[in-house]
Amino acid sequence: MTSEDGGTARVPIWARPRARRASGLTREAIVEAAVGLADSESLDAVSIRRVATVLGARTMSLYTYIDSKDDLLDLMADQIAGETLIHEELPDDWREAITLVVLRSREVGLRHPWLVDLANHRSHSVAGPNTLRHIDQSLAAVTGLKLDPQEAFRVVAAIDDYVLGYVTREVREREILRRTGVSGTEHLAAIRPYLQRLVESGEFANVAPLLRGDIKVAADDFQRGLRWMLDGIERDHA
Repeated sequence: MTSEDGGTARVPIWARPRARRASGLTREAIVEAAVGLADSESLDAVSIRRVATVLGARTMSLYTYIDSKDDLLDLMADQIAGETLIHEELPDDWREAITLVVLRSREVGLRHPWLVDLANHRSHSVAGPNTLRHIDQSLAAVTGLKLDPQEAFRVVAAIDDYVLGYVTREVREREILRRTGVSGTEHLAAIRPYLQRLVESGEFANVAPLLRGDIKVAADDFQRGLRWMLDGIERDHA
């Protein structure tokens, strides 16, 4: 299948026949090993060769289950999407329901920080069954708004973008702390004299008041930002 830009579009791995194999390997074991590598090291650590080593298998034997690393990344992303699913019944109130979905998504994103790299570096990811289940559950959560399908999807997409953006910042700050041992608050304290010299010029009138006190990210900033977003959605669709 040829895409509009002249490239070749991949048929999703879930749409291909899943033949029986004589090997003792399984697709599930391969994905589990890849996720373990990404969790313990990073997404960069994941390769067909490394996964084969973890499994004690020949590299070429993995290609009887997947065609490429892209297939493996698709399967990894979809496995983690399964962790975002709420298995109990969602609350009737749409705000409570979508908040439950959002908090689970944030929790999963922080548990698997490589998902941020996966989202940032892949131009054409493939929505697998669990990803579609997550989208379906998110749409179910906002049914109380009585929106048409397209508008409901826009609402869910906007909320997902908020979660991804916030988790990206959290993951980045954790990584910086891990590498340098310096927290964001400590970094700000160290560069405060430099910033103070800049604002004394009078050019940055809106930044100056912030530097008169401590700038801290409160523990409930995520919930506050989510509440602002849901308030706006509710206003628009009341």
